[in-house]
Amino acid sequence: MRQEECYQLGYIEKRHGLHGEVTITLDVDNPAEYDEMDSLFLRIGNQLVPYFIESLRPKPGKKMVAKFEGVDTPEQADGLQGSELFLPLTCLPELEDGQFYYHEVIGFSVVDKTEGQLGTVNQILDGGPQTLMEMEYKGVEILIPMDKDIVIRADKAKKEVQVDLPEGLLDVYLGED
Repeated sequence: MRQEECYQLGYIEKRHGLHGEVTITLDVDNPAEYDEMDSLFLRIGNQLVPYFIESLRPKPGKKMVAKFEGVDTPEQADGLQGSELFLPLTCLPELEDGQFYYHEVIGFSVVDKTEGQLGTVNQILDGGPQTLMEMEYKGVEILIPMDKDIVIRADKAKKEVQVDLPEGLLDVYLGED
């Protein structure tokens, strides 16, 4: 499986116990949707390698304890620590109309309610305290907060993200008064 055909589900945090189990952390809104997984992919080096799940049980928060086939010792489990977990894009839960997954809008046009067409989504920055959409406008990198009051919807048919930017946001980046 190629990484472009997958999304990152989370990562292996650490070993759990003495029988090859691991604690995994999921980067999802609703971990319970993944209780029934029977396999997933681990990134080992530059490749995605399939791992079959013997058992999976929830922990508080966005964590689970997983037991993979063929991983039976603490040493084997330790070797997986830090590995990123992936699932095929086809496993993503269905969304309501207008909702989107971040990877879907890369390359979409950004259209503001007032200013009209602004630019194209370059990437979504989802690692800090606030998720940001990056685009270029008049040769300047602009970061748009991914807030529900700012990013209104994604129109997949038109390949555009509709936004309602706060007054003055573009001016801050362009150095205009």
